[in-house]
Amino acid sequence: MARYTGPACRLCRREGEKLFLKGDKCKSTKCALNRRSKSPLPGQHGAAKKQLREYGMQLREKQKAKRYYGVPEKQFKKYFVAADKKAGVTGDNLLALLERRLDNVVYSMGLASSRKEARQLVTHGHFTVNGKKATIPSIIVRQGDVIALKEKSKESPKFKELMEAMQDVTIPQWLSVDKENAKATVIALPTRADVEFPFEEHLIVELYSK
Repeated sequence: MARYTGPACRLCRREGEKLFLKGDKCKSTKCALNRRSKSPLPGQHGAAKKQLREYGMQLREKQKAKRYYGVPEKQFKKYFVAADKKAGVTGDNLLALLERRLDNVVYSMGLASSRKEARQLVTHGHFTVNGKKATIPSIIVRQGDVIALKEKSKESPKFKELMEAMQDVTIPQWLSVDKENAKATVIALPTRADVEFPFEEHLIVELYSK
């Protein structure tokens, strides 16, 4: 399935929650959910909110996770299969894998205002993993990996601005970030406690386990 290219705010409205797809706009009064609090769902007049059945709840939770991390359906299913094969709780394993994506790490470092922007920056070759150029946003980082902004990219006005802003970013505990040099080291693998968004991952597991 092709990646969604329509309005990002429409996705948040469809899920009825802020997925933080537009960076700072999501934290401001310009957020579509704030402006359409009475009829948040997409549509000319705001679709009537229906009571979801079991399958509908499971589907919405899966869609929410896909959209939050910006992962296509086929790739998301592969993550689930990999998580299911690992020891431990499948839902926790799934979220941990999604957190370890390179684009999510770049976003968590504070070097992108959204995960979508992080994907673009990675694709354009601005980052390295263990000293080697990385252009694939879906790379799964491992403990001990070092993710860094390329020296040449640091001269860009865009990244100078981001490096200034990252000084105020709260960094996840599983990353050790050198903010002065725009470099992060994976010091541990993320756990469920490191995922701030209130997912009900058991619903995703139930959906795929049918």
